[in-house]
Amino acid sequence: MLLRRLKFLGWLAALLAIVLGGSYLFAPQWLLRANVTREAMAAHLDKHSVQAGDTHWVYYEGGQGPTIVLLHGFAADKNVWLKTAKLLTPHFHLIIPDLPGWGDSSRVPDASYNIDAQAGRLDAFVQTLRLQRFLLVGHSVGGAIAGVYASEHPEHVAGLALLDSFGLKGRQNAFDSDALAGKNPFVYDDRAGFESATSLAFEKPLDLPARFVDVLVKHNQRDHTFIERTFAELREPGQYLSVQNRLGQLSMPVLGLWCHDDRIVDISALDSLRNGLTSASAISTSTINGCNHMPMLEKPEQTAQILTGFALSH
Repeated sequence: MLLRRLKFLGWLAALLAIVLGGSYLFAPQWLLRANVTREAMAAHLDKHSVQAGDTHWVYYEGGQGPTIVLLHGFAADKNVWLKTAKLLTPHFHLIIPDLPGWGDSSRVPDASYNIDAQAGRLDAFVQTLRLQRFLLVGHSVGGAIAGVYASEHPEHVAGLALLDSFGLKGRQNAFDSDALAGKNPFVYDDRAGFESATSLAFEKPLDLPARFVDVLVKHNQRDHTFIERTFAELREPGQYLSVQNRLGQLSMPVLGLWCHDDRIVDISALDSLRNGLTSASAISTSTINGCNHMPMLEKPEQTAQILTGFALSH
């Protein structure tokens, strides 16, 4: 009997190896999707969708406590928050959307997806979910959207946290020079291009299986036109200074959180944030060492700790 069971388990293990190996080779998107689902479950997040304005929004929601809305950055999606969300849901109610045009949320052909347009769409989302007061957290371009939204709808924003945020004045770096010259590092067609783009945003190279990278390359190729068009919109002065021009209107507590060695948004932008917040009821700033532009992925524990402290203190 024991021998028979061992043989059965052996056959089962062999079959599982064949299925997983075949999936990795011929349908890696299934394994990638399964891993994301696993991480969302571990973070106690459920996926929902709602029609708000011109967008079919797809978002995660989970946890109990004060509400935090988390916005991702350019050419990203809601999944970048999963590692940090796992540490926040025991204490907070999280809402993490795919911003319009990105991830699983819908996209209107030829419509504008600049900072102002996205802030307007965010208001429709907030109204549809009937959110009252919440902590609004935005990363990179999501930070610019959060800042513009907070300046226009302070009645909803109990606190504003900007993580390596776009939209502020800072020292011009190599990324800025390339962007203003019309170069877009966020479009690529192969594994080398993916490695180049991610090395710009991460302190250490990403250790992803090659076939998973192929899936991400394919997604990027599908979105080339949209990425190029939206990136071009963000090169306009009213966009890359969108938060800077509204700092005096921000009356709520504001947190600026930066990776010390950010190569996309220079840390000098944190000084611009501090100096421009003339009406904020409280100003907090924090820096994290050992990360580049993606603190929620590179340093999730420290990111969650800083966000928790800010949320609980206001």
